[in-house]
Amino acid sequence: MTEYSFLIALLPLLSFVMIVFFFRWNEKLSAGFSIAMILTSWVMSVTVLIEQLGSHGQPYEAFYKFVDIIRFAPEIGILIDPLAAVMLVVVTTVGSCVQIYSVGYMHGDPRFSRFFSYLSLFLFSMLGLVLANNFFMIFIFWELVGLTSYLLIGFWFEKASAANACKKAFLTTRVGDLGFLVGLFLLSVYAGTFNYGEVFDQVAGGMIPTGILTAAAIFIFCGAVGKSAQFPLHVWLPDAMEGPTPVSALIHAATMVAAGVYLVARAMTVFVGSAEASMVVAVIGLVTSLMAASIALTQNDIKRVLAYSTCSQLGYMIMALGLYGYDTATGVHSPGYYAGTFHLMTHAFFKGLLFLGAGSVIHAVHTNDIRKMGGLLSKLKITGPTFIIASLSIAGIFPLSGFWSKDEIVAASSHHPVFFIITLLIAFMTAFYMFRLCFLTFFGQPREQERFDHAHESPKVMTYPLIFLAVLSVCAGWVGIPWLQHGFASFVSHGEPYHPHANWLLMIVSTIVAVSGIGLAYLIYYKQSISADQLAERFKVLHKLSYNKFYFDEIYDFILLQPILALGRLMWRFDAGIIDGLVNGAAWFTILWSDIKMWFDKWIVDGAVNGAGWIVRMSGNLLRYLQTGRVQFYTFFAIMLIVLMAMVKLESGSPDAEAGLPLLSILLAIGIILLALMSRSIGRQSPTTETKQEETI
Repeated sequence: MTEYSFLIALLPLLSFVMIVFFFRWNEKLSAGFSIAMILTSWVMSVTVLIEQLGSHGQPYEAFYKFVDIIRFAPEIGILIDPLAAVMLVVVTTVGSCVQIYSVGYMHGDPRFSRFFSYLSLFLFSMLGLVLANNFFMIFIFWELVGLTSYLLIGFWFEKASAANACKKAFLTTRVGDLGFLVGLFLLSVYAGTFNYGEVFDQVAGGMIPTGILTAAAIFIFCGAVGKSAQFPLHVWLPDAMEGPTPVSALIHAATMVAAGVYLVARAMTVFVGSAEASMVVAVIGLVTSLMAASIALTQNDIKRVLAYSTCSQLGYMIMALGLYGYDTATGVHSPGYYAGTFHLMTHAFFKGLLFLGAGSVIHAVHTNDIRKMGGLLSKLKITGPTFIIASLSIAGIFPLSGFWSKDEIVAASSHHPVFFIITLLIAFMTAFYMFRLCFLTFFGQPREQERFDHAHESPKVMTYPLIFLAVLSVCAGWVGIPWLQHGFASFVSHGEPYHPHANWLLMIVSTIVAVSGIGLAYLIYYKQSISADQLAERFKVLHKLSYNKFYFDEIYDFILLQPILALGRLMWRFDAGIIDGLVNGAAWFTILWSDIKMWFDKWIVDGAVNGAGWIVRMSGNLLRYLQTGRVQFYTFFAIMLIVLMAMVKLESGSPDAEAGLPLLSILLAIGIILLALMSRSIGRQSPTTETKQEETI
């Protein structure tokens, strides 16, 4: 089955394609086909894990180089080793439970089929990321996971909060992905390949300079910081609660946020090669875990409490992996790698259960606010007990799954006093805020009677996944029991196999810490012998900081968003006023110049030409009367000309003027007679004849 493991990822992709193109009009068929594909992938994943166990973790790799350029030969391939086999089972298990649960939770949603297509595409992306055998391929699926998470978080995009949350998640994780891309280029340039095995061999052989290796490791870790919501890029995760609850379970339990931890574990050889980079990883993980746990103490939204819990637990895992890299680089044998990957597996099951249980509670009371709940254990007879089991597991109570993995993280930090003390403090805070959530939700008296009266248990399609995950929350951690000769530690290991041993002192101390956290929550929120309001007033500053999430959103808004928006507005004004002003001014001047030229052409050039023509035409109209074709007119004209000349001569005072006066009178009389005869002749002519004559002329 291992050689066909690529089908594990392709089956959800097939589901996505079939729903989008063929099944989207039939909700039952869409959901049924999607569930069938992920269940098939789950069966194949379990089979691959069994085969890996049978081969004692012998890696299997298959790849195809689709292009070969100088110093760049990306390939498509799969790598099956113990880490990948475990992650395949984890992702398909939680994915199967989420899809079955979604049938009931999303019932009646107008985009029901679309939701299942998005889930299928997300699972394809995550499974492809796990199966990848090289950094080039993992980055492609890494970005596809980011895209599908954007679609799922913003599934109810008609809500402004959901639309803003998906954009916030997408943009925040892109910041980390930029660093991831830089780290990949650094490694590929110096190693000449993206293949895991080839890169790791060169790192182990010291062929890559230490400074370059440190920089590459830190940049690669930036991708994990974004995807796994580590400080300072953790701000997107709580807002991602705006998506449907199954999305919260899928993204925050075993898949998207686990991708960052998986990346660090997969590239552990790179981090081992740099003690400085490993310590950066450990410190970021510790800071994130402590910060998120302290914020979870005061939140009232049931899903936000779990979101910050996820941040805290992911910080636990990152810290353990970082300590492993640092200790190994300095020559100390550390359980950090085993502890981080072990907690990654167990956390997926009980955190998936917690989110699905929270969805069942919300489905029953139609609110996320735990202050409006209370006494729901009597109404939610499956959701309540399973939720409490998951809470006990994450608190680290023996013998549940979380106990075994959390203790290994505590053991990994025991070589570093500061890390050790803060790790125990985080364990105490985890137990406290989880049972604060349990007591306010499931115990005590109902705080809103109407919601309590209408509360009811979820349908079986939602409760069966809760029961299955509850069993895993109890039993999954048993594979790491120290007395097992061939347990999880010997199977999933980095370098030499790690064989844990029972440290009774650490077990007792961690159990006391967890029970103390539960006990304090019991006294405050169940017995109410300690007033929560008085504590909040007494530690007002700390409570305010925690409740307002240390004002990270406000700080980022003030330091980053507002300056960027101000710069954007300034650039817009510059563009509108200067750039567009110049362009529009040039256009205005061009139009004005064109208008002037048009006026000059019309009135001056055309006016001169048309004026000359008009003068010629008018002159012709006047002169045509001199060309009548009548002898009388010509004779009259000649006589009048002679008379005119004579009159001019008379005016000049010539001596012959008086002698010519009779002749002039005779000529004038003859001209008058001729004019009278001509007028009479013209009067007898018909208009038609005149018109014809004018046309002929």
